[in-house]
Amino acid sequence: MTTTTLAVLVPLLPFLGAAAGLLLGRTVPGYVRPLAVLPSLTALVLAVLVAVRQGGGQAINAATELTPTGSVPIELALHIDGFAALVAVLVGVVASCVQIYSTGYLRDDPRYPSYAALISLFTSAMLLVVYSGDLIVLLVGWEVMGICSYFLVGHYWETPEARAASIKAFLVTKLGDVPFLIGLFALATDAGSFRITTVLGTVASGGLHHPTLIALLLLAGVAGKSALFPLHTWLPDAMAGPTPVSALIHAATMVAAGIYFVARLLPVFQASSAAMVVLAVMAAVTMTGSALAALAQDDIKRVLAYSTIGQLGYMAGALAVGDRGAAVFHLLSHGAFKALLFLAAGVIIHASGTNSLAVMSRMTGLRSRVPDAYWTMTVALLALAAIPPFSGFFSKEAVLGAAEHVATGHTEHAPGSAGWIVLVAGLVTAVLTAAYATRLWLLAFHGRGVKAPDHGKEPRSMTVVLWVLAVPSLAFGLAYGRLPDWFDGRDLTPVLTTSVLGTGLALVGGIVTYGAWRHTTALAPRVPMGAVVAHPDAEPARVEAEAIASHAPTFGDVAYAPDPADPGRLLLGPLHRHAAVGFHLDAVYHVLFVRPVQAGAALVRFLDREVVDTYVRGAAALPRLLGAAVRRAQTGNVQTYVSALLAGTVVLVVAALLVATGA
Repeated sequence: MTTTTLAVLVPLLPFLGAAAGLLLGRTVPGYVRPLAVLPSLTALVLAVLVAVRQGGGQAINAATELTPTGSVPIELALHIDGFAALVAVLVGVVASCVQIYSTGYLRDDPRYPSYAALISLFTSAMLLVVYSGDLIVLLVGWEVMGICSYFLVGHYWETPEARAASIKAFLVTKLGDVPFLIGLFALATDAGSFRITTVLGTVASGGLHHPTLIALLLLAGVAGKSALFPLHTWLPDAMAGPTPVSALIHAATMVAAGIYFVARLLPVFQASSAAMVVLAVMAAVTMTGSALAALAQDDIKRVLAYSTIGQLGYMAGALAVGDRGAAVFHLLSHGAFKALLFLAAGVIIHASGTNSLAVMSRMTGLRSRVPDAYWTMTVALLALAAIPPFSGFFSKEAVLGAAEHVATGHTEHAPGSAGWIVLVAGLVTAVLTAAYATRLWLLAFHGRGVKAPDHGKEPRSMTVVLWVLAVPSLAFGLAYGRLPDWFDGRDLTPVLTTSVLGTGLALVGGIVTYGAWRHTTALAPRVPMGAVVAHPDAEPARVEAEAIASHAPTFGDVAYAPDPADPGRLLLGPLHRHAAVGFHLDAVYHVLFVRPVQAGAALVRFLDREVVDTYVRGAAALPRLLGAAVRRAQTGNVQTYVSALLAGTVVLVVAALLVATGA
C-alpha cells in the first residue's frame, strides 16, 4: 500500500467510526466501544507508518482537483512533511488515550454513543487539518472541529454553565473565523491557488501583494482557535465539558490547530515585520496574563486551562521569532503532558468528589487514594514547570533559546524587538508556571483535615492511560537530538544561558510558592470548615457534572469559604481578585460588544412594535370602521330596507331634477 493511500486512511477511519457510531450507537450498544476505540487506534498505527516512511525527508505531495471553479481551483491535496507526520502521530496517541479513558470515565453515561462518535469526528477533522495540502480542505477540518467542540463542551447540557460555555466557545471562535476566511481568500487571490506549496512558492518569489493585511486577518482566526489574547476567554469556560474532552481539545486538536497553521504558513507571516511584532505581543500578553490567572484559580481544571493558554503563548512566541521547529517541538511535548494532566485531574475529581482545590486542601490521604494519578501528575507538573530532564524543559528551552538568538541579532528571520518581547515574557512566565504548578500539587495532594472519601479503585482503562502518557512526558524531550531531520534541520540543543535562567527561575517560583504554602498553612485553622459528605457510589462523569453546577467551592452539600491556606492569595496580594476573574476581560467584552448588541436588539424591537406595527394597525383600522358601519346597517328588518330604498330613490330623483333644472 502506498504512503499516499495510508495517509488518506488516517483521517478517513475515525470519520467512518464516527458515522457508524452515530448510526448504530443506539440500536446496537455492544458496538459502541469498539467503534470508538478501534478506528482511533488503527489511525494511530497508520500515522506511525506514514511518519516512518516520510522519515523527515522530502515532503509527500499528492493532489486531485475537487471541482472546476472557473478561477482559483480547489484540490484534494496532501502535503506531509516532518512536522505533519509527527503532529499526526500526536493526534492519534492522544485521541486513542482519550477514547480508552472515556470507556471507563463515562461508562454509565446515557449519551456516551454520541459522545464517542463526536470524539472520533473531532479526531478526523484535526487529522484532515494536519495532512491537508489545500487551504479550503484545511478550512473544512477547521470548521468541523468548531462544531464538534460546541457539542462536546455542552455535553452536560442540563447545567447552565455547560450550555453557556458551548455557546461562548462557538461564538468566540467564529468571531475569529470571519477575518480568517477573508484572509484565506486574499492569500489565494495573490497566489492564484489554495495549494499550500504554491502559496509558499509565491511568498518566496515576492509575489504576495498584501502581506501585512493577510497576516493580520489570519492571526484573528488563529487567536480564536488557539485561545490567544484577546480571544482566549472561551477556553477556561470550556472546562464545563467532560474532562476527556478537555484533554483532547487542549492537547492534540482545536487549540493546536492554530499554532500548526501558522507553523505551516510561517513564511507568509515573516513577509510582514509588523505582523511578527503583533504576534510577539499577543504571545507575551497571553503567556504572562494566563499564568497570573492560573495562580488564582480554585477549580483544578481552570488552572490547567489557563496553563494551556500560557503554553500556547510560548508556541506563538516561537513562531513570532521565526522558529517553527521550536514551536512544533513544544506543541508535541505539551500535547503529551497536558493530556496527562487533564486525565489525571479526572481521576482526582472522581476520588475527591469536587473540582475545588480549596476543598481538596481540606482532605488528607487523597494521594494514597489515587497513587497512579499522584505519581503521573507529578511527572506532568514537573514537565509543565520545565524542570530537567522532563520533556517540558527541552521544548520550552528551545523557545527561549530561539528568542534569545533573535534578540541578540544573530538572525534576520524576525525583528529583534520580537525576540526581546518573547524572551522577557517567557522568563517571567517560567517563574509563574512553576508557582501555579507547585500550588496545584500542594493543594491537591497535601491537604489536611478529614480523610478523603474512598470510592474504590478507578477503572483500569483510566489508570493505564496515565502511565502510557507519562512516558513521553518524561522522555520525549530527550529526543531533541533526533528531531532536526524532521524540523528543517533546526538545532534544538539547549542553550546554556537560557537553560540556566529558565531552570533557575522555575526553581525560584516553586520554592517561593512552597514557602508561602507553609506560611499560610501554619496560620490556617486546623478544623475543617464543615462536615464532608461523601459520594461512595458516584460515577466520575456525574461527580464532575455536579461540581460544574456549583458556583462556590463545594463538597456534597457543604459550601466552603475561600481556602485560607492558599499560597496564591499571599503571592498575588491585591492582584488576586482580578486574576481570579481573568482580569475582567469578559466584563470588558460585555460592555463593548454584548451591551451594544442588546441595545440594538431593543431598538429594533421598539421600532417593530411601536412604529411598524402602528402603521400596520392603522392600515387595518379604516376598513374595520367601514365594516362596522356597514354591519350596523344590516339589521335584518325588511321595513328598514324598503324605507332606505325609497329614501335613496327620492334622493336620486331630487338630484336628477336639480341637475336637469341647472342644465
